[in-house]
Amino acid sequence: MDGSEYPTCGKGLAENSVVPARVSQLISAMAENLQVHMKALDLNDPNSRAEYDVYEILVNQLRQAATQLEATASQMAGHRDLPMGRHDEQAMTHPRIRETFEKLIEQKQKLLSLLQQTEERDSELLEMMRS
Repeated sequence: MDGSEYPTCGKGLAENSVVPARVSQLISAMAENLQVHMKALDLNDPNSRAEYDVYEILVNQLRQAATQLEATASQMAGHRDLPMGRHDEQAMTHPRIRETFEKLIEQKQKLLSLLQQTEERDSELLEMMRS
């Protein structure tokens, strides 16, 4: 096995860059969905006007978040060839390292569950729109 086959932190960053990239795409789609929804609001109605104003703020915030996530993903991907630095093996086996990695996995699992739940609800809404 030559050195290019060993996992490095740079390769790990690059491989994991797909997570913020994909979340960025999701957030962008949320912003676009809200923006398109805004066009259906009757601005002569005070409640619709209030909804419009809230959505306008949220669209801007979501777009900023998506832009930042995409920039982060790009930077992570760009560090694929980051040279492997020396690591303190004792520090790498510290329980805190394992705990934070377990927390990352748990958060991914929670996000997956949330996306599955909301996908079911959203699919039902989409089906109603088709009727």
